[in-house]
Amino acid sequence: MPTAGIDIGSLTAEVVIMDKERVLSYVIRPTGSNSKKAAELAMEEALHKAALRISDLNKVVATGYGRISIDFADQRITEITCHARGAYYWDPAVRTVIDIGGQDSKVIRLAEYGRVIDFAMNDKCSAGTGRFLEVMAQALEVELDQLALISNRALNAVSISSMCTVFAESEVVSLIAQGLPREEIARGLHLSIADRTAGLVNRVGLEEKVMMTGGVSLNSAVVAALNEKLKIRIIVPSVPQIAGALGAALLAQEDS
Repeated sequence: MPTAGIDIGSLTAEVVIMDKERVLSYVIRPTGSNSKKAAELAMEEALHKAALRISDLNKVVATGYGRISIDFADQRITEITCHARGAYYWDPAVRTVIDIGGQDSKVIRLAEYGRVIDFAMNDKCSAGTGRFLEVMAQALEVELDQLALISNRALNAVSISSMCTVFAESEVVSLIAQGLPREEIARGLHLSIADRTAGLVNRVGLEEKVMMTGGVSLNSAVVAALNEKLKIRIIVPSVPQIAGALGAALLAQEDS
């Protein structure tokens, strides 16, 4: 029978519906100010896409920071476990997962069968996360999806001394006022994110293959900077934002 996984993050809510390890549908939508409402709307849309009713689902597993608010979930599982299981589904050879979402980042070491060996998280501030990039794009007066494009045109990088979102924004505004090229500032920001993320990687130990998930993995400049910093080739799945919800749906399948 079909199962569903729902991942409620700070910026987006994702739902994946599966049947026998086959994805029937998935939805990604903004969380907004009401995570419970976002979860309900995302589930409703995912069910519609799969031509199912909620009564057709055998089990619903919730994960993410807002999992406690999902009253229609049958079980709640930590996002570390769910992200690991989602990555393993995409590629069983993956041993390190780098996940950078809206307001936190995590690195997970895996063993065989997607079992978690160790992990490290940066959940105390938004430095180097999706929210950080949103604020920096606004300061540079470019669209978020153009940030990687202008960064890739840079011949040099401007060093960014602060990774605190508030201080980094002020620093970027100051650098622009000094007449420094936006391309080089953007390149410096991406390198700073890579440096910070590499610190998390070093805490758990790097083992290939390495997969990157979360919304920030859609930024090619961040991925390239991490490739350069870690001296590896990171793989990115086709829909990296749904790793947690996918893992939750898979765990629901296995426990059904």
